[in-house]
Amino acid sequence: MYLNLVQIAESFGVPERVVEGWIRTEGLPHTLDRERLLFDRSQVAEWAADRGLAARAGFLAPNAPAFATACRLEPLLRAGGVWRDVAPQGVPDIFDRVIAALPGATPPVRGLLTRRLRTSGGITWAPIGGGFALPHPSVRVALGHDSGTIALLCLKSPFALEEAPIDGVPVTRMLFVIAPSPRAHLDVLGRLSRALAKTSFRTLVADAAPDEQLFSSLRQADDATAAAAVSGERA
Repeated sequence: MYLNLVQIAESFGVPERVVEGWIRTEGLPHTLDRERLLFDRSQVAEWAADRGLAARAGFLAPNAPAFATACRLEPLLRAGGVWRDVAPQGVPDIFDRVIAALPGATPPVRGLLTRRLRTSGGITWAPIGGGFALPHPSVRVALGHDSGTIALLCLKSPFALEEAPIDGVPVTRMLFVIAPSPRAHLDVLGRLSRALAKTSFRTLVADAAPDEQLFSSLRQADDATAAAAVSGERA
């Protein structure tokens, strides 16, 4: 579940500007979605526990993940692939090629997606800090359960965004996301953000590790999420 800036501020009983300060100085986990700050509840709860912060409202109450309706990340990354030594100016062309290979989508749908991404504001770039970004279409699409993709782009040099990342670290790694459905969109972004928050996957992405190591790391993340869902259902 995702929370917005107001809900996070209310949870801790602080002004919104304090939460924005935590992002800049304390590494509060977050993601950008169409220029809105969103916060994964489990990530925020873990971040707060590490700092001895107690929530004052019910927004951060534990909640079992609904993995039964979730997409596995590993097959999505296999579909989109790992693109190495990408020049910043070549990023749009890579996006086009990823869409052209989008599984389960018809040629008209692929063409529509390509046109949408090429329009002004067609992509939400979503830098999440540390040199990583999660670009995705600004407009949600319903592709079907068997579609969707994640492509990892390892850039030769930093990519210039219109707005600099909050932490000031230039973006050199992108995980380009097209979720199968609007419902799955935030789930995929949130789980990728959590995976990047863990040292193992983050290091593999930063080092442009071999494909199978990257796939294996996401498979482990998928399995951990599934196990947590089963545990929550039994509780």
